[in-house]
Amino acid sequence: MTSSPSPTNRPSGMFGFTIVWSGQLISVLASTMTQFALTIWAYEKTGSATALGVISMAFIVPFLLLSPIAGVMVDRHNRKLMMMVSDLTAVTATFGILLIHAFGELQLWHLIVASVVNGLGNTFQWPAYSAAISTMVPKEHYSRTNGMMSLVESAPGILAPILAGILLPIIRLTGILTIDVVTFFLAIFALTVVHIPQPVKSEEGKAGEGSIFKEAVFGFKYIFARRGLLGLLTFFIVLNFIIGLSANLFTPFILSRTDNNSVILGAAQSASAVGAVIGGLLVSLWGGFKRRMTSIFIGEALTGLFVLVVFGLGRSLPIWIVAGVLGSIFPVFTNGASQAIWQSKVAPDVQGRVFSARRMIAWSVGPITPILAGLLADYVTEPAMQADSWLAAWFGPLVGTSPGSGMAVQYLLTGVAYMLTVLLTFLFFPTVRNLEDIHPDHDQVK
Repeated sequence: MTSSPSPTNRPSGMFGFTIVWSGQLISVLASTMTQFALTIWAYEKTGSATALGVISMAFIVPFLLLSPIAGVMVDRHNRKLMMMVSDLTAVTATFGILLIHAFGELQLWHLIVASVVNGLGNTFQWPAYSAAISTMVPKEHYSRTNGMMSLVESAPGILAPILAGILLPIIRLTGILTIDVVTFFLAIFALTVVHIPQPVKSEEGKAGEGSIFKEAVFGFKYIFARRGLLGLLTFFIVLNFIIGLSANLFTPFILSRTDNNSVILGAAQSASAVGAVIGGLLVSLWGGFKRRMTSIFIGEALTGLFVLVVFGLGRSLPIWIVAGVLGSIFPVFTNGASQAIWQSKVAPDVQGRVFSARRMIAWSVGPITPILAGLLADYVTEPAMQADSWLAAWFGPLVGTSPGSGMAVQYLLTGVAYMLTVLLTFLFFPTVRNLEDIHPDHDQVK
């Protein structure tokens, strides 16, 4: 497959993918500005890390419940259409918040409802975009295209906090939301002008045909029948749970350490985004290690060190910038390598179902960790570190006993657990370590 024009004379291949990617980049920039502004609004209104966790949970729950059905729809129907449906669902939520805020009636529960709607849209978006890459570009470019997609997630994080900080006093939250709505339609327009091939039907796809229920279950059966892929997925589930117990506290941690200084919060977020952009550029140009599991193990170990341990030890912006930049480079390598493995091993015509099942399993801890992280911070670690307790005696010399020190302890403990999990998996689980040799690529299956 090349990037030459399609039979319909519409851009395809890498050129077509780049057009879609550009539309998403612009749209996500505006959405990140909205998220930044609304997160500060919510924390200032509540002062609660748990409240922010509830909003995150509201996004994840519908995703988990409907993922199997979304995977079936992606495999059954035109993938371009499914990508458009996801964008239209997301813009509905943003437009609703825009109207409510314009009338001066915005409340926390409105953000929760909007998160539910956004979760529904994302249910279709991720499997549709991931599966579309497999049909648009050759497999040797999977790592590079996944690196480009990581830039969609990370690059806006550099400019969005700065732009939001500049624009909020001028156009207010209503103006930010309006920009977000307009850019959604730019992303949809980009989809209309490209050609996205539908996958060729494989033997696996034919075997998985049937009712919606049968096809939804197929994705899970496919994963559980392949020990290496199941082991890799389990590895990421454990890491997701561990990191979720602290990473969900990023905003309240920074704000509590800085007396609600939104400028420092924005700078810390931008630093993380810079690192992710550097990582995305490196992957896009280099592609990562030839053996993708090498990228995963090295990247995850360094993620635990910088994202959790070094970041938690920090008490000022310079340390958070160093931790944010370095720590955000490595997850791009791990996520891109993992995605490339799945795209290479799974036949394109069943990727919607398999990828939806995969993400549902991987995110199964998603509704739990934001709430657990917030509850631990609000009712356990924060009170303990500001009282005469054994926790303060042990960790006080490292992180102090001022507001935010309890959340710092959570970062340190989860960082150690994270790196130990990576080491133990590498040493004692050869099924995961050698899965690239165990399972052939889908185009090598007879």
